[in-house]
Amino acid sequence: MTTPLVSVRNLERVFSFGSEQIRAIHDVDLEVFFSQLFVITGRSGSGKTTLLNLLAGLDRPTSGTICVDDQDLSRLSEWELTRLRRRDIGFVFQSFGLLSLLSAYENVELPLRIAGWEKGKRHRRTEECLELVGLGDRAAHRPYELAGGERQRVAIARALVHRPSLVLADEPTGELDSATGAAVFALLKDIVQKEKVAIIVATHDVALASIATATRELSDGTFIT
Repeated sequence: MTTPLVSVRNLERVFSFGSEQIRAIHDVDLEVFFSQLFVITGRSGSGKTTLLNLLAGLDRPTSGTICVDDQDLSRLSEWELTRLRRRDIGFVFQSFGLLSLLSAYENVELPLRIAGWEKGKRHRRTEECLELVGLGDRAAHRPYELAGGERQRVAIARALVHRPSLVLADEPTGELDSATGAAVFALLKDIVQKEKVAIIVATHDVALASIATATRELSDGTFIT
């Protein structure tokens, strides 16, 4: 039997505001495998971003367990969680998160510089990822010189460049028109097959979820499908 890359059991996250407690996430079980494009749908406020933050180790659950690549996140120190994110997890954000003064190439290369990759290996992998997202000829352009869909492709290349096993994407098509969003989603599906990575996407766009490998709907902090 194939072992899941991500395994979540009885997950709960409660936020306290004075005397009031909000169950942002509760009764969540989840399994995600390599080479899956796993889409989590739900309205704004349903808990999608909170769940992604928990999966990334950016937040800690009130109860329950999260295992990523056989590592129980609750047993990891903050330093170990940071190392896990740098090595094994990539991130794609709705607002792209690119550095405006850097070129597309430099934005994609930056995680490898931080990780201490040798120059030649950095160059080859950065070029490979830009070609993968169809932007090999736009490497010298800065973000303001690129269209929205191109900026998101740069962000996807950056998320992949350090060869993570898991990519977390929070509303990656939220600032794109429908046609461009559909193209980005198709690219993510293609990347899952070529890179053998698992990608978990949180989105409110149910139509885009139709091309996913697997889909769950989140409502009021728990899965209803």
